[in-house]
Amino acid sequence: MTNAIALLSSGLDSVTAISLARKHTDIKLALVFDYGQRSAKREIECAKRISGHFGFELRVVDLGWLAGITTTSLVNREEEVPAMSLEKISEDADPSISFESAKNVWVPNRNGVMINIAASFAESMGLDHVIVGFNREEAVTFPDNSQEFINAMDDSLSYSTLNKVRVMSPLLGMDKKEIVAKAMALNAPLEFSWSCYHGEEIPCGTCESCVRRKRAFTEADVSDPLLVRLGVIS
Repeated sequence: MTNAIALLSSGLDSVTAISLARKHTDIKLALVFDYGQRSAKREIECAKRISGHFGFELRVVDLGWLAGITTTSLVNREEEVPAMSLEKISEDADPSISFESAKNVWVPNRNGVMINIAASFAESMGLDHVIVGFNREEAVTFPDNSQEFINAMDDSLSYSTLNKVRVMSPLLGMDKKEIVAKAMALNAPLEFSWSCYHGEEIPCGTCESCVRRKRAFTEADVSDPLLVRLGVIS
């Protein structure tokens, strides 16, 4: 059986990716990163619940230096996180809106840094893969979610790790609706997942991540288990 380390932001994608990968992969460790993001405390709290649910070890990795060089609104509290709507992310919407939103929450080389750190853990533990939650929908505006990025990382890791660690992305061909459907079929612990860019008690419902999550559950015709647990919906 393949063995791996998982990146666990506690978002919809990472939770579903882990749930799917567990069918054929022995996950030895999960990593959650604190790079000063607004939702760091909430992500870590949820990641602890999710790792406890699955029964594998979780490590919190402090990337304070990354917060120090990030100026966008995901980290910089003086900048406003852009509000989105279903209309702004529809197929008919001006694509520049989503690209501008992505630019406003961009963290310099975040996925590259995280994968390389995870690969260091993987090599030291004799593990084959790093599991990520990249998907087709987010790859449109985030190039570090794409197949091309994974190919480039695999090529790089073939030189930088002696056991040639590779990136595993079980959701790469899916959009958010398909991810929700897959998660529900797998009984993934989405009641403990957190997608919001903010870290309040209740998801804001207006940031792009919240809006995409809401659309996915609506299109899949199922209730969001997180909002049910929080009492936002019944």
